[in-house]
Amino acid sequence: MTQKLSDDGPKIALFEPDIPQNTAAIIRTCACLGAKLEIIEPCGFMLNDKRFKRVVMDYMDEKNVRFYQNANAFFETKKHERIILMTTKTTMPYTNFKFKANDTILFGRETAGVPKNVHKSVKNRLKIPMQNNKRSLNLASSVAIILAECLKQTKWI
Repeated sequence: MTQKLSDDGPKIALFEPDIPQNTAAIIRTCACLGAKLEIIEPCGFMLNDKRFKRVVMDYMDEKNVRFYQNANAFFETKKHERIILMTTKTTMPYTNFKFKANDTILFGRETAGVPKNVHKSVKNRLKIPMQNNKRSLNLASSVAIILAECLKQTKWI
């Protein structure tokens, strides 16, 4: 099913991403599933990085990716919107949460997550349940899991 992108759909936000291949894969996922991507800078790489370009291919569409200079700018813009933080530091599984079509789902840096002040400022914090002896999933895989659930619940696709 093909759909037109709009500002009303789900948004994926990346907090200071630092692995170019993950960000590129997430851009492709968002483009294919009709979600907007928001990137909170600074990034740990340049957008002309060959590793980034190799994975993003021709899916980089500036109309569907929004950049924020920093977390303050992001949160100021989102002050009247619902933000959901994906984190390993919570007990609430994403499967027990009711997503809304215009949610912004925030993912932390691959190497450090989000700072404590960001973690505390977001009311809704969810996790992807994993086996006890496992630490974390790849960021691009996590985004795909959560975006698919959000789209399913909201019947956006």
